[in-house]
Amino acid sequence: MAFDPSFAESNISNAKAILTAAASFAATAVLVRSIANDLLPSEFREYFYDGVRNIFSRFSSQLTMVIDEMDGLGPNQIYEAAETYLATKISPSTTRLKVSKPEKEDNITTAVERNEEVIDTFNGVKFHWVLICEQVQRENFHNPRSPYRSVVRSFELCFHKKHREMVLKSYLPHILQQAKELKQQTKTLKIYTFDYQNMYGSISDLWIPTNLDHPSTFEKLAMDSEIKHFILNDLERFVKRKEYYRKVGKAWKRGYLLYGPPGTGKSSLIAAMANYLKFDVYDLELTGVECNSDLRKLLMGIANRSILVVEDIDCSVEFQDRDSEKDEEEDPSTSRRRRLVTLSGLLNFIDGLWSSCGDERIIIFTTNHKEKLDPALLRPGRMDVHVHMSYCTPCGFRVLASNYLGIENHTLFGEIEELIPGAKVTPAEVAEELLKGDESDKSLRDLIEFLNVKTRENEEAGGKEEKEGTVVSTEK
Repeated sequence: MAFDPSFAESNISNAKAILTAAASFAATAVLVRSIANDLLPSEFREYFYDGVRNIFSRFSSQLTMVIDEMDGLGPNQIYEAAETYLATKISPSTTRLKVSKPEKEDNITTAVERNEEVIDTFNGVKFHWVLICEQVQRENFHNPRSPYRSVVRSFELCFHKKHREMVLKSYLPHILQQAKELKQQTKTLKIYTFDYQNMYGSISDLWIPTNLDHPSTFEKLAMDSEIKHFILNDLERFVKRKEYYRKVGKAWKRGYLLYGPPGTGKSSLIAAMANYLKFDVYDLELTGVECNSDLRKLLMGIANRSILVVEDIDCSVEFQDRDSEKDEEEDPSTSRRRRLVTLSGLLNFIDGLWSSCGDERIIIFTTNHKEKLDPALLRPGRMDVHVHMSYCTPCGFRVLASNYLGIENHTLFGEIEELIPGAKVTPAEVAEELLKGDESDKSLRDLIEFLNVKTRENEEAGGKEEKEGTVVSTEK
């Protein structure tokens, strides 16, 4: 094939023309941008740039969604979920990575650094994420002459326009759900106590947290296996029934009453429930609450997926009658806080309209004397499950022996299991005896001696027979 010089010259001329036009356009764009920066006020400048971007975007098949960090005055849940989710999608080729560890957390967290791109694939579609951080100058209301700068963060999500509906209905809900599960897996449990000094401040400052490092688990609880299995199954059923509670028109909450002698493991059971569900614990001391409206405010400050605990409910506060007016006049020496916390206020707190201000909550009352409680507190819908925490049983002793001595069987187990029902000792007392010795044989023999002493004391006192631990659901 012969070489045609004229054809080559024509191609070169076309290429030169294209390059000249591109250079001219780039120069014009730079000139326009420079003029805009010099002549247009900052307010009009943004409108100008937005207009230019809109013109070019009309010819693009890509759609960009902007997910700001803040939604008004509150955090944007989609931004928080995306931040958690994308931390698991960072590729090995990433050159910059943000790493942090909060002071009261156990885990090191990683996150996307600004201007870094993360590519995710969902249902065969590629999505491009970029973290954008911009410094914005804001007016200082205290000193208008000295404005301050703040960082505005947002994620930009870029994808083909035809996938818009899929992103809104499937992809973003998928990210929200995945982030929720990831947070639960790495969650550091907290136990909260309320600070009455902040009662009339912000709701977010009502509860003060500290890490909950209690090692209790269901495997280590000195309880009958049937009771443990019932509670575990009940908890599993509760957390899976969100739609069921919504369908029947009930607040998504569950009430447990733990009652029995001191030292029978009520607090350990609460810690085991928190560890099993990964729920934070809110410890409410009713004697520190002044009135019913404070109870409602405290409830609003409790997060979802949490356990609210009121220990020793029978002696936490002397509840008044439901109208409480008569009692307020009778004893002026009684403190104001005791006079204004009423039974009706507590009932509305756990089962009234205000109890629906939150989801997936467990309310636990503990008491040493169930018979002292008002029957209104115990009915279904308030305390749904009653768990009797009894004295130590043979089954509970075997768990304690495994925990403290590391043995599953021993020749002395039979004698101990015969003595335990008549001795009426709590799991805490048995655990204390097992802690005294360094050798298993000596610890078990000392325990037998202790059980014999307790049995004789019970026979001399002629005490009532204590039934074994039970669990009762009040629901029909």
